[in-house]
Amino acid sequence: MNRNTTAPVPSVLPTAAHGAARRRTSRGTDPLARLVAAQDGLVTRAQALAHGLSTDQVDRRLAARRWIPVHPRVYRHTAHPPSERSRVRAAALWAGEDAVLTGAAAAWWWGLIPSAPAVVTVTVPRRRAPRSRAGVLVRRRDLDPRDVVTHDGAVVARPAAAVLEAAADPSVPGDALLDHVLTTGSVGAAELVEAHARNLGAHGSGPVGRMLAEASRRGAVRARHGLRALLARRGVRAWRTDVTVAGVLLDLAFPAARLAVEVHDPVDPGTGADGCGPAWRRAVLRRHGWRTLVVGPAELRCPDELLDRLRAAVTGHPAGPGGTAGRAAG
Repeated sequence: MNRNTTAPVPSVLPTAAHGAARRRTSRGTDPLARLVAAQDGLVTRAQALAHGLSTDQVDRRLAARRWIPVHPRVYRHTAHPPSERSRVRAAALWAGEDAVLTGAAAAWWWGLIPSAPAVVTVTVPRRRAPRSRAGVLVRRRDLDPRDVVTHDGAVVARPAAAVLEAAADPSVPGDALLDHVLTTGSVGAAELVEAHARNLGAHGSGPVGRMLAEASRRGAVRARHGLRALLARRGVRAWRTDVTVAGVLLDLAFPAARLAVEVHDPVDPGTGADGCGPAWRRAVLRRHGWRTLVVGPAELRCPDELLDRLRAAVTGHPAGPGGTAGRAAG
C-alpha cells in the first residue's frame, strides 16, 4: 500500500479499476480495431469475419449504427468521420483484394494532384467482372506487376502509370499534370516512357503518348532558356548561341573549346532546327573536332553540379584536330 494514502481503499475498487484498464488495453491492442484505424475507419465483412466476428455480431453492429455501409460489404465505423481518403479507399476495398487504385485516384493517393476525383477508378483482372457503381469506375485489365505497389496501406498504380492514366481523364488537366511532374521531377521522364510502353493499347494511351511528347518538348525548351539564364546569372563567359558548324546549328556552344551543349528531350529527341537527328549532328561535330555535352532538363534543378560538369567539359580536353585546350567557363 502507498504509505501516503490517508485512508484504506476497499479491495473491490482496485479490482474494478484494473478490469477497466484491462478492457481499455484490450481495445487498444485489438487486431480488428487496429485494422479499422489503419484503413481510415473502414472494414469489409470478410475482414471482420476473418478477425473472429460472427455474422450476427457484424449485423448487430450495423443495426446499432456503429458501422455504416459505404459500399456492399464495406462499412465505416462511426467513430471515424468520413473523409476523401476513406471514400477512395472504400472503392478499392469494395472491388476486392486484387483490385488496384488507378488513374486520377492513384495520382491523388501519391499526392500528385490536389484533390481526389469524384469518380474513383479501380482496375481488376480480366477474369473478374464487377459492375461499376455510383462513384466507382471499374476497368478490367491485367496490369503489369511493375506498375503496381502497396502504398500507405492501399494497392495502387505506381506514380508513372497513375499519372499517364490520370492525364487521359477528362476531369484532370492532363497537359498541366505532365508539365508539373516533369518540371518538379516528382516522376521521371524515363519512368513515364517505360510505363507508357508497357501500357500501349490501354485506355487513352494514344492521346496520352502525344501529350507526353509535347510536355517533354516544352520541358526541353524551358530547360534551354533556363540554362542560358543560369550561365548569364553566374557570370560564365565564352559561350554563344545559334552557332553553325558544317551546316549543324548549335543552340548553345563554347566555340573556343569546340564544345556544343545540347539540352536533351528525354521523350522525343526528334530533329533539331537544322532538320537533322541528334546522332547525325554529333557525328558531324566529331568529324570537325567538336565535342558534345548532353544536358538533361532535370539537371537544371541542381545548378551547381551542372556548372561543375560544364566547366570540366570545357577545360578537360584538347578541342580536337588543330584545336587548343578549352578555356574556363566562368
